[in-house]
Amino acid sequence: MANDSKPNGDRFERGAAALKSIDGEGGEKVVAALADIAPDFARYLLEFPFGDIYSRPGLGLREREIATIAALTALGNAAPQLKVHIQAGLNVGLTRAEIVEILMQMAVYAGFPAALNGLFAAKEVFAGRGA
Repeated sequence: MANDSKPNGDRFERGAAALKSIDGEGGEKVVAALADIAPDFARYLLEFPFGDIYSRPGLGLREREIATIAALTALGNAAPQLKVHIQAGLNVGLTRAEIVEILMQMAVYAGFPAALNGLFAAKEVFAGRGA
């Protein structure tokens, strides 16, 4: 079932607001880093994932970050994005213990190397946030 379509400006504004509340500074840095090489891609990033998908009803932000952390861990090649979403998970109410459990669960479905890489990414994010 499609979400009610709104003009792109609304998608962009909704996406920018969602990005700020979910990813905070980390997400804003990603968008800013794209400004000089692919500003259109930065806009797409705000409009589709955040303006359309993250803004849909049906799952809360906490559940969406659980799914995102699991998927990025399973991919095994998205460490920078995984770190941003581990940070986002903490921002939307996941605990460090819950994030560790999500990453450990991935050993079953994505293998031990993917889970290990995820755990090391989490360790780095946790250290950056302090005790």
